[in-house]
Amino acid sequence: MKKSLLTFSVCALLCASIAGMGACAPRGGELEVYAPDGAPALALLAAIDAEEKKSDETFDFEVVDSGQIQTYVAGTNPAADFCILPVNLASKLLGTGDVYQMLGVVTNGNFFFLTSGDAEVCKTLTPQNCKEVLTGKKVGVVQLPNVPGLTLKAVLDSYGAEYTVLESVQAEADPAKVNLIAFDAANVSPAGKCDYYLCPEPAVSTKIKGTQNSPTPFRMAGNLQELYGGSEGYPQAVAVAKKSVIESRPGDVATFIGYLESAENYLKTVSTETVLRLLEDVREDGVKPSFDANNLTAQVLENCSVRYAASGVCKERVKLFLDKLLAIDPASAAKPADDFFYIA
Repeated sequence: MKKSLLTFSVCALLCASIAGMGACAPRGGELEVYAPDGAPALALLAAIDAEEKKSDETFDFEVVDSGQIQTYVAGTNPAADFCILPVNLASKLLGTGDVYQMLGVVTNGNFFFLTSGDAEVCKTLTPQNCKEVLTGKKVGVVQLPNVPGLTLKAVLDSYGAEYTVLESVQAEADPAKVNLIAFDAANVSPAGKCDYYLCPEPAVSTKIKGTQNSPTPFRMAGNLQELYGGSEGYPQAVAVAKKSVIESRPGDVATFIGYLESAENYLKTVSTETVLRLLEDVREDGVKPSFDANNLTAQVLENCSVRYAASGVCKERVKLFLDKLLAIDPASAAKPADDFFYIA
């Protein structure tokens, strides 16, 4: 399963050399599955575990650098037969449905609010108090220009809360607006001078644990998923498959979907040691792991919101989410064609 970058390069050259013959996909052998390191990769754990127990594996898994995931679905002969990637990126790169189709949503948001402020002032955020509590506050946002930040802006719009983006935490807050500030997760601390921070797991749990003995420890103060869509969260990452594979190997596609459907329950009982081992087995050489023995717990796994919803069920939800992102930043996503959604 685990491959070096050199191995991948050789494979890519072989595929390119016989592109005219339709190589790389569909194949009669193992099907290549790629996912970015972090929460999206958790959606593959049930599949990885099941395939490891087989004498003849159908799927080959690769967990890769999140910043490179788009390269595996690009070009005339893309490497991935199946791929997990952010929904906005999937819409921009693959939304025509010509080469890949979306099987379904696999993760539903893993961003949470932290605060170390006075409990009467920095209350736990809910749909009922979000506008009132956040107005006039400074909110440090990890990945402010990307989907998490865009989702937060969409949430604020839905509650009628005006917002502005400050250049730095030293800038004066607008008392009539929610004041958003871009933050790197490494710099999020109780001394950071923000009233709230929006962070992903596992950083959230790590920050809470690491500040418990400080004068102003972090505490959980709500989550972006609830503010956006209640128990459903928001469609964060999706699984796609090559149309050629869908057409030529429908049984294997059905097996893969079955693995995705079982992921939520699998993660409820699997040990953290097994999670780390399985991810290590398939992680690309040189990729720094998001999860380790110090930050992975059963609660973190739950907070990563791994839950599969087939395209036939979540199509309208995905389209609505993308429309909200496009309303904020027209370059952030694309309107997918109906053919992009695989309906079994």
